[in-house]
Amino acid sequence: QVQVVESGGGLVQAGGSLRLSCAASGSIFSIGAMGWYRQAPGKQRELVAIITGGRTNYADSVKGRFTISRDNVKNTVYLQMNSLMPEDTAVYYCYVEGVVRGTIRDYWGQGTQVTVSS
Repeated sequence: QVQVVESGGGLVQAGGSLRLSCAASGSIFSIGAMGWYRQAPGKQRELVAIITGGRTNYADSVKGRFTISRDNVKNTVYLQMNSLMPEDTAVYYCYVEGVVRGTIRDYWGQGTQVTVSS
C-alpha cells in the first residue's frame, strides 16, 4: 500500500559527494517527518538527518557536510552528502512518517549502500 524507494548510493572517494533520493508513494494520506538513518556493520542504526515542519536535525558527525531537503509535491526526500569520509560508509535507510488509515505509521526504505574509500 505504501512504498518507499531509495536511490543514489554507490562508491565514492573520500572528499567526494553523493546525493540520495527517496520517494514515498501509495495510499498514504499525509507525510510528516522524512529522514535518513544509516547502519554500519556491527553497529546500531543511527539517525543521520530528519526534516519535518520546516525543521531539520542532523547527527553531529554530519553537520556541515550533509544537507537534507524534501519536495512535498513529489513526496521525495533527498540527502546531499559532501566531503564524504570513510566513516560515512554504511547502508543508508530512508524513513517516512505517514498517516495511513488514520494512524501514524513508520515506513522504511530497503536501504542503499554508500561506500567511501580512502
